[in-house]
Amino acid sequence: MKRLTVSVALFCASPGMALAEHMSASGYSMSTHWVGFLSLTVFAIALIAVTLEEFIELRKSKPMLFAAGIIWGLIGWYSHQNTGGHHAELALRHSLLQYAELMLFILVVMTYINALAERRVFLALRTWVANRRYSYKHLFWTIGLTTFFLSPFLDNLSTALLMGAVVLNLERDNHKFVTLNCINVVMASNAGGAFSPFGDITTLMVWQQDIVSTNGRVDFFSFFNLFLPALVSYLIPAAIMHLALPLGHLASSQEQIRMRRGAKRIIGLFLLTIATAVLFQGQLFLPAAIGMMTGLSYLQFFGYFLKKTHIPSQEKITTTESPDFSVVVESRQPFDVFLRVARSEWDTLLFLCGVILCVSGLGYLGYLTLASELLYIQWGATAANISIGVASSILENIPTMTMVLNMRPDMSLGQWLLVTLTAGIGGSLLSIGSAAGVALMGQAQGRYTFFSHLRWTPVIALGFIVSVVLHIWLNASLF
Repeated sequence: MKRLTVSVALFCASPGMALAEHMSASGYSMSTHWVGFLSLTVFAIALIAVTLEEFIELRKSKPMLFAAGIIWGLIGWYSHQNTGGHHAELALRHSLLQYAELMLFILVVMTYINALAERRVFLALRTWVANRRYSYKHLFWTIGLTTFFLSPFLDNLSTALLMGAVVLNLERDNHKFVTLNCINVVMASNAGGAFSPFGDITTLMVWQQDIVSTNGRVDFFSFFNLFLPALVSYLIPAAIMHLALPLGHLASSQEQIRMRRGAKRIIGLFLLTIATAVLFQGQLFLPAAIGMMTGLSYLQFFGYFLKKTHIPSQEKITTTESPDFSVVVESRQPFDVFLRVARSEWDTLLFLCGVILCVSGLGYLGYLTLASELLYIQWGATAANISIGVASSILENIPTMTMVLNMRPDMSLGQWLLVTLTAGIGGSLLSIGSAAGVALMGQAQGRYTFFSHLRWTPVIALGFIVSVVLHIWLNASLF
């Protein structure tokens, strides 16, 4: 949570590409060995367990982490028995580094979301909106369009977490409203992130690579050719979902809830943190995660200031709930930034760890090489890139795009933009297809689930198909 853009293109830097090629070469024979078949089976079982989470009540991180351990354990055993080298160890360390960047990025975002909740930002916003008697349908479009246009700047994962917290605070007991708006947020954040280099990890990865254009890099503004296709991919399913929204308005609130001291400054620090990450990534060519961690220090210093200047007698005793509505905080307690870190959605973070390690393990086994031969040599670029978008809904769009960049197919700018579009919006087909969807499932605590999203997959697929056709037609000169 894909997925606030992180430089997870570790496989695609020069040393990373060399390592990836060596991994594929050394592990290719394992794809026809029982180790490879067993690894595929374990991964498939883990995916099934994730999709059945709401029925079997087993948190999604558990089967995925177990699968990752089994897959890499099998790889390690086979490598030790047959090569006696440390190729598997190097590959696993490379994957762990890839995950570490993503985890640190998401952790900072979650910490800021929790801090804003503790300062009662979302509760204050809820009463402000409720007292204006907005209808559910008005809120649906306001939330969706705001998410779509914020995502290119804040990135899709940050935007999804932020707007998801807004949704959950607006009408948490109306499950139909919450479910539809969570799907709305996932669709809008992924679509909005698809036409900006900083809007999604996948777009960032493509932008960074020396793959097309005269100067050896996709031009920054080339991505804006995807604006209309991305917008259409959101508007079509949203318009159909609009018909299913409940009638009525938000219940007005007689109580005026004020934000706690420092809330507006924390909002400013959050925006400054995102700007710092973009600066580190775009101008200094350093991982965006280090920019996010620098931004976390902003909150730590400001939390120190709030704690030192805290006067309990000046605050009325009230309680505040976190975005998951399970944590009660008394207003007289001083601000504690480490408590905000501890209350991040760790199930989501560990699930992403499992996904990335599983997919990288299957890549080491040689299955990515087989997929490359099938897709780009036998099927052709257009069919392959559309298939990549569909595959991203299952494998999550970040490792899927990593797979494509490891393949290094020879494609035109139009085709690279096509795979960027499909990987981005394809992540909306299933709730597990993007970091935004995965993170929001964890945040919603059962109000937004895999199967509640799956009911609307056909509608989302319609938007996906129309947007692909529109891109091929509008940007024909780029192919």
